Amino acid sequence: MVKLLKRYWFLLLALTSSATGIVLNFSSTQLANIAWSLGAALGLALSVRWLIAAVKEKTLGSDVLAVLAIIATGLTNEWFAASLISLMLASGRALELWAQGKASRHLDELMKRAPLFAHVISGSGEVSDIAISDVQVHTKVLVRSGEVVPIDGLLEEPGLFDESALTGESLPVWREANTSVSSGVVNSGNAVVIIATATAATSTYANLIQLVASAKDQASKGVRLANVWAARFVPLALLIALSTYLITQDIKQAVAVLVAATPCPLILAVPVALVAGISRAAQVGVIIKEGSAIEQLAQVEVVLLDKTGTLTEGGPRITDKVFAQGSDPDLVLALAASLEQTSANIVARAMVAEAKHRNLQLSLATEVKEIHGHGLSGMVSGHRVKVGQPSMPLQPWANLTNALLVEIEIDGEVVGYLGLDDPLREESLETVNHLKALGVKRVLMVSGDRKETVENIANQLGVTEFFAECSPTQKLGILKTEMEAAKGSVLVVGDGINDAPALAAADVGIAMGAKGTTAASQAASVVIVEDSIRRIANAIDISQIARTRALQASTIGMSLAIVAMLSAAFGHLNPSQAALVQELIDAASITWALVGRRPKV
Repeated sequence: MVKLLKRYWFLLLALTSSATGIVLNFSSTQLANIAWSLGAALGLALSVRWLIAAVKEKTLGSDVLAVLAIIATGLTNEWFAASLISLMLASGRALELWAQGKASRHLDELMKRAPLFAHVISGSGEVSDIAISDVQVHTKVLVRSGEVVPIDGLLEEPGLFDESALTGESLPVWREANTSVSSGVVNSGNAVVIIATATAATSTYANLIQLVASAKDQASKGVRLANVWAARFVPLALLIALSTYLITQDIKQAVAVLVAATPCPLILAVPVALVAGISRAAQVGVIIKEGSAIEQLAQVEVVLLDKTGTLTEGGPRITDKVFAQGSDPDLVLALAASLEQTSANIVARAMVAEAKHRNLQLSLATEVKEIHGHGLSGMVSGHRVKVGQPSMPLQPWANLTNALLVEIEIDGEVVGYLGLDDPLREESLETVNHLKALGVKRVLMVSGDRKETVENIANQLGVTEFFAECSPTQKLGILKTEMEAAKGSVLVVGDGINDAPALAAADVGIAMGAKGTTAASQAASVVIVEDSIRRIANAIDISQIARTRALQASTIGMSLAIVAMLSAAFGHLNPSQAALVQELIDAASITWALVGRRPKV
């Protein structure tokens, strides 16, 4: 409640002043005028403040008419009309602020993921936790299984790392001893020791945070739809009001024109239509955090799609299996999955998931040993089982070409191979087709993954433009080129830390929030909370409907306002009557803004 009062105090004061004036008008016109004048003064102060801000940002729009109308009605003692204008102005701006949501422009979530402490190993072998900012180059740091690597370093022994959030590589990567590992990746294997090669301030993760911050500062700002209309409407209204005064020499008649011209349909109907769109999007699992994002979504011309976790499932799945002749596939898989139950890496989880999907009975493995760079070995149900990287060449009966292969050996004999890939989502092709149907001119894939993998996915989707092995900086460069060339908006869709800079810099960024990182969700202006990319098309469709309704409501409101202005110019409406007529126009515009057609997808 306190937060709401802080956020909408100006609306509450304007509403209270106007309502009090209406009540007091039945007993004391003088007290009513005082209440209305208070509301008018509040509205004028806010209008001037917003007008100054608009002048600084070179986005002069509907606020100028509101300022002139309040001043004019006050000078002519038309306090009721002044108070109503203030109320509508405050209500419209409150709706705009609510539509923008509570999205923070800070990098809190990105910073939260960054480790605050490092497990430093002393010369005697003792492990102690110190602030990551105090870690010096050449310091030995322990990274436990499942932890985020806190600082760039060299591995003392081999390790398995999940680099998908940072590089887009969906499958785990094996790093040999004396090779570099970047901060921000996850240790998917056993605990490892690294020797720091950078400080916290110069590490890969810190640089990425800075890149996101810079991208946010440089992100383009969309023009408020209301201001586009106001740029055409304001000069016309001022011309009619000035002409009325020059011809009639009646200041109140000219003020009535200004009151009738107050662009409340722009101030109210446009944000109402956008808020309605935001509400409809939320119902299908799309959170639009900013009011401007729904306007940008409606005008998307180019879409840049990440691969891992966006078009694909985002993790390894067993997509192929081949077994030696005479072996029992279920038994082989059950023994292998039983052994892999002791491992925490994502390949092991994929194997266990496959076994459970086939309803296989798993057993407890004993004498389990990890063979660095190869896999696991142990005893399962009386069998010596070994699972890991294949020994080359493959057996003659194995003809797999998957991105990752796992060899299964039982009692010293190779009996099977599993092929793992990051599979394409079922709805990916449908979504790409829907995007084109909604008017998107170009769909591009931009990924940090290997060229062969990206090209294969692009071919399956019929996407002819793709970029592979892209760093966050390279993604930003591609985005900048597209934004400079596009007439409409450029949309970026991603889910990893490596996507965060592009998500922040794009006209509108959509984060796959269900499986994505908090960094991506924080950087993006739109978050899909369901694990389905078809919501991208839903978001664009709903935004197009909302923008169309906003344009139609504005057209209706401005057309009726012109009629009201002409009536006031010919002396048929005084300022108070013009204010009441304007409220009827508002009601008509808002009603139309709230009526939506059925989505296409």
